[in-house]
Amino acid sequence: MTLDYVLNDLVRDEGADFFGVADLNQAHETILEQGGEGVASYPRAISIGITLFDTIIDQLPKGSDQGVAVSYRHHYDVTNLRLDLLAAKVASRLQREGYKAYPIPASQRYDDQRICAIFSHKLAANLAGLGWVGKNCLLITPEAGPRVRWVTVLTNAPLIPNQELVKDSCGSCTECVEACPVGAFTGVPFKLEDVREVRYDAAKCEKYLNNLEKATGLATCGLCIYACPQKGLNK
Repeated sequence: MTLDYVLNDLVRDEGADFFGVADLNQAHETILEQGGEGVASYPRAISIGITLFDTIIDQLPKGSDQGVAVSYRHHYDVTNLRLDLLAAKVASRLQREGYKAYPIPASQRYDDQRICAIFSHKLAANLAGLGWVGKNCLLITPEAGPRVRWVTVLTNAPLIPNQELVKDSCGSCTECVEACPVGAFTGVPFKLEDVREVRYDAAKCEKYLNNLEKATGLATCGLCIYACPQKGLNK
């Protein structure tokens, strides 16, 4: 059994719903600009995803309700913890096999000015053929829409990358753009060469959440996740 299959089985046995391998060479300049030379030195990325609970996401329009907000925050935090543990297990296995492995935290800011992490999980998932980047700047999967959290392990292991990318199926839909309370999305389709600001104003989003927390003690939105009609093949 190849290492690719071993790692796939490992994460799925631990509850992951998605696993893919991305060739990062085509996005080298984008990765270099965001995370620097160390991060950009890895030729492969392992993308791992866990589907969020529909029962939690479907309540987000009532995010001002304390019960809804607390449930969503707890689910979000627990899912990120599960992903970080999976990434650590994958990285440990790769290291034991003699390869370098760099797990990227599921949710941790690297640059306060740009409001971003050191590496884009959705970029890895996109290049791994697990979905496309939608107008809400989230990774949209055919199976679960944007209702998935992601983690990434960078590596130099000679894993076989997924070569076939998932076609952007947003079309003329703008439901996520219209759902945003502060108009943070422009509706421009994703292009790898574009800077994020072409599609998304992260500062608007953060300011809105900060103001919510100051006013109500709650900072819950997620309407860009809820509004997407791509909720999966069987829904």
